[in-house]
Amino acid sequence: MTPTASEKTLKYNSGFGNEFATEAVEGALPIGQNSPQIAPLGLYAEQFSGTAFTVPRNSNKRTWTYRIRPSVLHKPFARIDNKLLVSNFSELETTPNQLRWNPLPMPQEKTDFIDGLTTIAGNGDLFAQTGIAIHIYRANVGMTDRFFYNADGEMLIVPELGRIGILTELGALQVGAGEIAVIPRGLKISVHLGDAEARGYICENYGAQFRLPDLGPIGANGLANPRDFETPVAWFEDREGAMELVAKFGGNLWSAEIESSPLDVVAWHGNYAPYKYDLRRFNTIGSISFDHPDPSIFTVLTSPSGETGVANCDFVIFPDRWLVAENTFRPPWYHRNFMSEYMGLCYGQYDAKEEGFVAGGGSLHNCMSAHGPDLDAFEKASNADLKPQKLSGTMAFMFESRYIIRPTKFAMETSELQHEYFEVWQKLKKNFKI
Repeated sequence: MTPTASEKTLKYNSGFGNEFATEAVEGALPIGQNSPQIAPLGLYAEQFSGTAFTVPRNSNKRTWTYRIRPSVLHKPFARIDNKLLVSNFSELETTPNQLRWNPLPMPQEKTDFIDGLTTIAGNGDLFAQTGIAIHIYRANVGMTDRFFYNADGEMLIVPELGRIGILTELGALQVGAGEIAVIPRGLKISVHLGDAEARGYICENYGAQFRLPDLGPIGANGLANPRDFETPVAWFEDREGAMELVAKFGGNLWSAEIESSPLDVVAWHGNYAPYKYDLRRFNTIGSISFDHPDPSIFTVLTSPSGETGVANCDFVIFPDRWLVAENTFRPPWYHRNFMSEYMGLCYGQYDAKEEGFVAGGGSLHNCMSAHGPDLDAFEKASNADLKPQKLSGTMAFMFESRYIIRPTKFAMETSELQHEYFEVWQKLKKNFKI
């Protein structure tokens, strides 16, 4: 019997972007040749490419899989209902107003990972492979005999409520609040629950694949360390029956009948693979003299654009950390940014918004829209006795993009939109004196 995600002791390769070789059955990997005339153990050799063939070697992503059946074994795809999944971000005019949402409620009917995908905002053009989409996932049942792949972009999954087990063609991942998983474009998965319910955030990245940011003057160490990223070892299931393969392609969902599990890769080698990362291992860098650093100092992963230093998307976190700067307003100051920011909260309390911004909710501050601490946070920080202070038990994050982030019609009409959000700043008073 094939183990489920909850039954299996998960094993991982360590390191970011390395070339891995792993087999679930000894002798399944061919030696010295990717596609011998007859693959070992009667398997099929199949290449899984994440970049164009001619991309420079240091950026080239591909994995060779050795599987029980080739991926072409499925019936024709047919369109199915997208439900609340959206890829067109021109439904409404985009407002410059600051926006904030309460957590979306959990569904009452049985809902798996695919059916619970709800798009909040996005930008760019998936056909031009630029920009991102921001989704909330909500689920109360696992994907039984159902599988999914996304041909439009890679998915950065940020859990907030409940653990999820992600069975993939290349192995199994389990993540919960405080961790992330990145699923490459095109990889087939099946998502199962480690708890009764699960909710979290997804950044669907249409642009360049996420990578570690350059460290520049920081030097060789700091921020996210490559060795802390984990990629699964080979794991497979040899299972037949009436099953469904759902594809996200061209912004829509498509369904095909399959007669066996596509998670049948017995061995693989390459560098195009899913990975997980525990955000609590992030080596936070901050000021030890004065002033609050720009949030770019908290970047875990970046998706570059064609312009050096300007990201298609940065994934930034605000984890536990010491605040020690002297004579300084310690929370983020008031600011208007070139980059657009969507923020979420995995757990705890965000120091610049102690009320109203809660786990599972989100906020959107678009390009040049002013934002910053609310009145209570401003007064507390302005009058604080500046001793060393440990922020603990918190994990906020930000998807930051060079492109304006456009809310969906659903996001602007849901009852979870906080129409009174602007009021958190309205009692800030003039303190100017001559």
